[in-house]
Amino acid sequence: MDTMLHSPSSMAKRPCPSQNPRIPNLNQLDRDQLLDTFLEFSDSPPFAIDLSFERLLESRSCDADQTKLIDRALQLGSVLLEAAKRSARKRASKHNSLTWALPPDLTIKVFSMLDTQSLCYAAATCSMFNKCAMDPSCYANIDLTTVVPKVNNAVVSTMIHRAGKALQSLKLGVVPGPTTPLGSCQPLVYTIRNSVDVSNFSWNDKRSRQGKESSVLTRSCLSPLGGNSGAPGTLLRRLHLYNIERMDNTSLCGALVACPFLLDLEIVGLHVELRQTLQSVSANCHLIERLFFESSKTGRDDSLKSPTCVGLMTDCPHLTSLALRGFKLHDYKVRILLKGLRKLKYVDFSTSYSITGAFLRNLGSNTGGNLLEVLILRDCMHLKMVEATRLMTAVLAGDFKFLKHLDISNREGLASENDWYHRCYSTSTIPIRRVLEERPNLCLLAEFPPEGSYADIDQMFDSEPYSDISLPSASQMSSPSSDGSMFVSFSESSYNSDHGSGNEDARDAGYVIYDESSDEVDYVAV
Repeated sequence: MDTMLHSPSSMAKRPCPSQNPRIPNLNQLDRDQLLDTFLEFSDSPPFAIDLSFERLLESRSCDADQTKLIDRALQLGSVLLEAAKRSARKRASKHNSLTWALPPDLTIKVFSMLDTQSLCYAAATCSMFNKCAMDPSCYANIDLTTVVPKVNNAVVSTMIHRAGKALQSLKLGVVPGPTTPLGSCQPLVYTIRNSVDVSNFSWNDKRSRQGKESSVLTRSCLSPLGGNSGAPGTLLRRLHLYNIERMDNTSLCGALVACPFLLDLEIVGLHVELRQTLQSVSANCHLIERLFFESSKTGRDDSLKSPTCVGLMTDCPHLTSLALRGFKLHDYKVRILLKGLRKLKYVDFSTSYSITGAFLRNLGSNTGGNLLEVLILRDCMHLKMVEATRLMTAVLAGDFKFLKHLDISNREGLASENDWYHRCYSTSTIPIRRVLEERPNLCLLAEFPPEGSYADIDQMFDSEPYSDISLPSASQMSSPSSDGSMFVSFSESSYNSDHGSGNEDARDAGYVIYDESSDEVDYVAV
């Protein structure tokens, strides 16, 4: 007997249950009943379930079995949790579809009227709204403009691909500050380096350099417009780009190639050359009706050539609104545009450097200028008092019959006849009162600072850093305003960088188009 008790064969260990797992063979009905019974334990006190699980765990003598039991409990709990969430979403979606008053087609119609951010919020509400928000028509008008950099290339690409051929309008970039009333002088040119001052946003909130770069649009942000054989950009009608610092001429021109039916192009604060951009517009956007271009560096871009003006005049005859702000323009080039673009109604050359106003002579009585309704020459440094007087005299003589809004205000006064540095602050030579009496439907803005302000401004620039800012867009100035607000628009090498007349190469009163030499100043992207 003792021999048997101490025999090795009689002391064989009990096999571990994990080596022979008991896999229950349950049909669907049994599984449902078992799950229903199991779920009834949810009404039991937590400590009772805890004690039961502890006893079940202690019943497993093998450590591997205990570990496996814990893992299976966690897995079962996770599976039940996900199943419950899915079921809750399905019930909520079914409830929404029953209680939501609008059918899917009308819901999609409503969503298509939302701005892009609101549409994204609606899509995250429930699966029914998400399904409706995925319709391409909801992304026909994409507006991803922000006050601080928040949008990257991936977001733009996703939105464009969701829109597909339904894409009609695309707005990208950084627009500083809140929206101001129409007619105000809020600047649109903006840089990332001053975003902290404007919106209290700090790049230091990001943890890494990769995080900092993740919210910046690059030169390839418009490449999806040319994807799928150019489908997304084919029907695009409106393209607005604001302060995308990494955009270059090649990328912008490539995007314009993919948008042959573009009607409205607005470019603000991009480091792109005026001449190349206008050449690309002339070559690809023959139907364009509105062109708004604001320089990122006021007074630096002197790249515009006469052939470019002639090309734009010839290839884009449907232009009714033209704004070239902050560029170094010349009177004879501007006259080519105004004489050749016969449908022009809106013209804005605010903060332009070098134009004196001589291009306006005999313009309002001939085809190519007499249809103007809005003419804005605010803060044009070389605009002469004598030319402003001649313009008013022409208005009194019956020219510019359709003119409704005229702005010749200048925060530094108008230039004198012989020396632009000598400023004229008095409006006594301009028949403003008589114009307002004879043309009561004309909104005339002719606001100048008191005499002596020019010297004070020079002192201000000596003590304060310059900022790259300018005036609002054509759409913001579409409604006449007489709020009398004055606005500073200078950069470190703009108006006070050249003490010449600014129009040395175009003194001929007959506006002969001269052959431009190749030694003209080329634009340097900073």
